[in-house]
Amino acid sequence: MISDDVRREIQRRLHAVEEAHDVRVLFAVESGSRAWGFPSPNSDYDVRFIYAHPREWYLSLDLEERRDVIESETVDDIDLSGWDIRKALKLFWQSNPSFVEWLHSPIVYRDQADFAARARALLPGVYDVNKGVHHYLGMADKNYRGYLKAQLVPLKKYFYVLRPLLAIRWLERHRTPAPVAFERLRTLVADDADLDGQIERLLARKQRSQEKEFVPVIQALNDFIEQELSRLSRCSIQTAPPTASLEQLNTLFRDCLS
Repeated sequence: MISDDVRREIQRRLHAVEEAHDVRVLFAVESGSRAWGFPSPNSDYDVRFIYAHPREWYLSLDLEERRDVIESETVDDIDLSGWDIRKALKLFWQSNPSFVEWLHSPIVYRDQADFAARARALLPGVYDVNKGVHHYLGMADKNYRGYLKAQLVPLKKYFYVLRPLLAIRWLERHRTPAPVAFERLRTLVADDADLDGQIERLLARKQRSQEKEFVPVIQALNDFIEQELSRLSRCSIQTAPPTASLEQLNTLFRDCLS
């Protein structure tokens, strides 16, 4: 849960971004562990947003050289960063995993101009399942090999491996973007009582621990991770090609500038 005080402060900072950069924030959400459902008591608030400049800003000879990202310094555990709508939609066309997850974040701070709803409506015709598999597999492999092969390991890194592995299971089963909330992904291993119990205990500890806490390696989880990484190294999902057209994204882009 996000307290009312924090929500008000995030809204204040979004307004400050709009004034400082002469933009409109169309869509703003929580990303990271708070959206995923396993924050530590001292986790940052990772606010991600999509913004639009006035229409004339895009009618410029030097458009390609103009900055299309806004980033703010983290203050009081609130980290804000955003993408220009043109950048966001170009990445959406490429099935960018971050943008797809923002669209499905359960914690929304701003939602204007029907941007998110219209983007979600286009998602089935844009999303490439195998690009999602490639992204999540890379994330899981990198975090496992980089952090979980010692005697003492960062507790939170288990979730940076388990969540993408379960997201791939979702992609395999449903052929749709994986949910953001970890609890929904956990349903995919509910029939494995030992594994689910290990995850439940680790999740309870994560929610009362500090961000940088270390724990002894959990061999049962490492065995599961190793098996999944081996299996998924050969994974390729047969899906129909995307059906959306780039002109549909162009229309959304132009409408949001009007």
